[in-house]
Amino acid sequence: MNPYIAQVRQSSSLRLEALVAHLDTAADLVAEKACVYATGSFGRLEAGPYSDLDLFIVIKSNRRTDRFGRERFENLLGGIDEIKLKYRLIDAVEKNNIAEFDGDGKYLDSHRFEDFTRWLGSRDDDYRNTLTGRLLLLLESKVLLGRGVYDSLIESVIKEYFKDFSENREAFIPAFLLNDILRLWRTFCVNYEFNRKNVGVHDKVKNLKLKYTRMLTCYSAVAYLLSQYVQGGAVAPADVRRMVLLTPTERLEAVYRELADDSVAATLLAELLNDYGTFLGLAHRQKLELEETFAQNEAKWKSFSYDFGRKLSRLLGEINALAADRNVFFRMIQI
Repeated sequence: MNPYIAQVRQSSSLRLEALVAHLDTAADLVAEKACVYATGSFGRLEAGPYSDLDLFIVIKSNRRTDRFGRERFENLLGGIDEIKLKYRLIDAVEKNNIAEFDGDGKYLDSHRFEDFTRWLGSRDDDYRNTLTGRLLLLLESKVLLGRGVYDSLIESVIKEYFKDFSENREAFIPAFLLNDILRLWRTFCVNYEFNRKNVGVHDKVKNLKLKYTRMLTCYSAVAYLLSQYVQGGAVAPADVRRMVLLTPTERLEAVYRELADDSVAATLLAELLNDYGTFLGLAHRQKLELEETFAQNEAKWKSFSYDFGRKLSRLLGEINALAADRNVFFRMIQI
């Protein structure tokens, strides 16, 4: 394991534990009604001293039909209790010296439990932010409140992605999930272009983070699932459940352990982890220092980021080469 990644992982875990300790009264509010999970740098256990907290609040609801035959949803967590929950989250963040919520709190929104599967695959999935919430739940989340609801949410999402599993369990490829992961990556890229205001250093740093953190979040999952498929000829729901427990860097470490006998793949995995640790060392600097340091070494970091992407691409090829007769999964990644 890269020493800096190990250090940051430990400090992030401790900071999350301290945050949860300040949310003890909020636990009673959400009990069996909702869950709150962290994504972003805290969800990946790679938060730096200036990292803010990205959260998703997901609320269970009762479905009913009114007298006109229209479907209605009634949230189990009422509006007043939701406001109380958000206040306690904000208070806990302040007491733990975590950077204030991005956008002055405008992203501290809530979603219905059912919507994470209800809109899956639809054109509404993206603009409702359920695509992002659902995929980050699987790829980089840590639960803060409502463990039972959180686990049920993960299970319901996995079940939806694997609804055809029983018919082809001996050679199942999670094409639905794979396509959604690749869709999320492309969405990140397109959103970056839409939100880019200019070609100044601020946007260039955001682009660098995209090429490291967002790319690794998505493609560490692709590498992990491909590895499971190559080794066993199929991917099962249990494989995804294990993947959800791992951060992106932990997924690379898991694949490394599985492929330790393959020198090329093992070397690539070790290099990827070291490269990512070097990137985190830059990303964890205070904003002005980060932008100044990047500007002084822009060509170097641009080269590093492209090399990082090339190594991830080569890694997928090396994993697939270990079982050339099982290249259907790999072909789906490409086309």
